[in-house]
Amino acid sequence: MFLGRLEDAAGSGSREVPAAASLGQAIGALDPDLADVLRGPRIRCAVNGTLVQGDVPLRNGDEVAFLPPVSGG
Repeated sequence: MFLGRLEDAAGSGSREVPAAASLGQAIGALDPDLADVLRGPRIRCAVNGTLVQGDVPLRNGDEVAFLPPVSGG
């Protein structure tokens, strides 16, 4: 799932990717320009609703969400 401005970058709110053993592999299955955006230092990622860091393992059916930076004030 792509949230906020990442939905615009992805062209949709979600995509399915082939089964991947890790988050890094799942990102690598996307088009290169989008993968570069998702690897940015300010992009957060959640797997099944839990924020994660780094290249975590994935299981078939996991839901991965990418969260853009947010600002507040």
